[in-house]
Amino acid sequence: MVRRREDDSGGQGHARPVGSGAQAITRVQGHALPMRGDDIDTDRIGVSFEGLEKHVFEDDRKAAVRPHNRHPFDVGQYQGAKILVVNSNFGCGSSREHAPQGLHRWGIEAVIGESFAEIFFGNSVMIGMPCVTAAPADVRALMDLIEKRPATEITLDLVAGTCEAEGFRCPVSLPPNARDAFMTGAWDTTGMLLDRYEEVDAASARLPYVTGF
Repeated sequence: MVRRREDDSGGQGHARPVGSGAQAITRVQGHALPMRGDDIDTDRIGVSFEGLEKHVFEDDRKAAVRPHNRHPFDVGQYQGAKILVVNSNFGCGSSREHAPQGLHRWGIEAVIGESFAEIFFGNSVMIGMPCVTAAPADVRALMDLIEKRPATEITLDLVAGTCEAEGFRCPVSLPPNARDAFMTGAWDTTGMLLDRYEEVDAASARLPYVTGF
């Protein structure tokens, strides 16, 4: 993942400076993993709270045991993928914050899809994993490309709003508030607190319900 920071002189692609803690995310580059199917819910994505990355799609992967029916997350050519490509309503079902966390710990740094469930999308923003949408025809074309040439490097540019690969280019979109959060580093609430640690520490010292015990 390319995480660009602004210094005091101002940097390209950011709406405001990003300090030493908060990290702006403007671009994700790497190989991709295609995951076909609509309405893939969080109960399927994350089945365990422990060892999250080891249990991503665990039940589905156990069921796909035939040599020519392996789950995409078990296909050797897709190991090390940084970008997940999905169809519509991905991440539906229960909230399960550990579903996007499991994907992220497995190595997924961004998701491109036709549409996402609202809670899954929000939970992904909170951990710095952009979920961008593209037209169904573009998603299908990208999946076809990846399946034919798994080593193809994909570039997801949040500033330009594009997804590019050799011989392929399509527009992608993010809601303005999510895009701004990635551009500025505001998605990283912990990093923002660390950037202003002295102010936070001073404020907490004035709170009787923090210091009065």
